Amino acid sequence: MSVDKDTVQRIAKLARLAVPQENLAPMADALNGIFNWVEMLNEVNVDGVPAMTSVVAQKLKWREDVVTDGGVAEALMKNAPESEGTFFVVPKVVE
Repeated sequence: MSVDKDTVQRIAKLARLAVPQENLAPMADALNGIFNWVEMLNEVNVDGVPAMTSVVAQKLKWREDVVTDGGVAEALMKNAPESEGTFFVVPKVVE
């Protein structure tokens, strides 16, 4: 893929970026360099290489899935200006 000054100007307009005319050619060259580098990455053989989510191998800590807090709904309702059972009552805001 090759990018020219007109393409850079169109992309800048779509992105609502103000790019001066004298910066269009250098920016096109920079983008072409990036695209060439990405094309070079396609030549790398990655068969048998597992997908990674990070460059550092990590193992998550496992723990029991147990409830460690709760059963305090009545205590929380003491702060409610108006409640119904264990639910807060709020004024209707949508008609």
